[in-house]
Amino acid sequence: MTCPAKLCAKWVRKDNEIDFVGELTGKRIYVQVAYIISSKKVEVREFGNLINIKDNYPKYVVTMDTMAGGNVSGITHLHILDFLTQEL
Repeated sequence: MTCPAKLCAKWVRKDNEIDFVGELTGKRIYVQVAYIISSKKVEVREFGNLINIKDNYPKYVVTMDTMAGGNVSGITHLHILDFLTQEL
């Protein structure tokens, strides 16, 4: 399924479900949202679909984790407040 809008929710590309895809002036971002990354299983689920996308657009996992930060395989992990207040 393709996303005809500038912001698409629950975008599915092949077997990968992405929570949000934003597009503006030829740029794109992918965003997965989770309450917290409470286990390795949750980490694999939230980061895994983004890892499978082989383009070079920015990819984010947004959570309420107090220790959110850094990245996993090039995917940025952000706390929700940081995501909402910084320019991406």
